[in-house]
Amino acid sequence: MTRRIVCRRIYEEASPQDGKRVLVDRVWPRGMRKEDAHLDEWLREIAPSSELRRWYGHDPARFDEFRRRYRAELRDAEHREAAKHLRDLAAHDRLTLLTATKDVDHSQAAVLAEWLTGPGSGRSGA
Repeated sequence: MTRRIVCRRIYEEASPQDGKRVLVDRVWPRGMRKEDAHLDEWLREIAPSSELRRWYGHDPARFDEFRRRYRAELRDAEHREAAKHLRDLAAHDRLTLLTATKDVDHSQAAVLAEWLTGPGSGRSGA
């Protein structure tokens, strides 16, 4: 499944190679019209909590701690169904996790992709 999940900015042009396009941000991206997003779905439930998102503030110096805290959130009941849904999508098609964040490598989408494709595909919550 590793090659089947990728992360991209929602502002990049959609590609047929994207497979299923899922926005994983809690808030809608600024300046993006819904009809221009070319989404298959918007899965807000998988995003980090508002509190964690505000604490992180996209500061790369906080990324390791953000990753640890977000992975802990992914184990809770609120995120469990959304994570299962993403795993199911990835099992049947390529999955592109979309975010508005400028630094995709230090985003919740990157943490989520890593978590979904890691040992046990996120099931263990590691």
